[in-house]
Amino acid sequence: MPVDATLPYDDQNIFAKILRGEIPNRTVYEDEWALAFHDINPQAPIHILVIPKGTYVSWDDFSGKASEAEIAGFIRAVGHVAREQGLVAPGYRLLANAGIDSHQEVPHLHVHLFGGKALGPMLMR
Repeated sequence: MPVDATLPYDDQNIFAKILRGEIPNRTVYEDEWALAFHDINPQAPIHILVIPKGTYVSWDDFSGKASEAEIAGFIRAVGHVAREQGLVAPGYRLLANAGIDSHQEVPHLHVHLFGGKALGPMLMR
């Protein structure tokens, strides 16, 4: 069910539970600002989710409320994961859904990192 990204942060969402260690994950990277782990329903050979450790619902929430250190740390984490996964030279796709029209499913900011094959053009209907 798509979430309204304008609502307050829900600390019972699945990513909050993963951050608290209540739900296991296959971590590929973690630092003080971000956690990256394999998606449980991969849409590409490499499909990793990167989430900030702060309580942010969407890019709007994050860009408006996060500190400069949090923003830089999160962006650097995304780049680090892409490099560590060997995706820079062949290429990769980043996707972040925000709100109902984009079909955001978890009310915690996250970036999907896709790679491992030619992904083709992004088609909008």
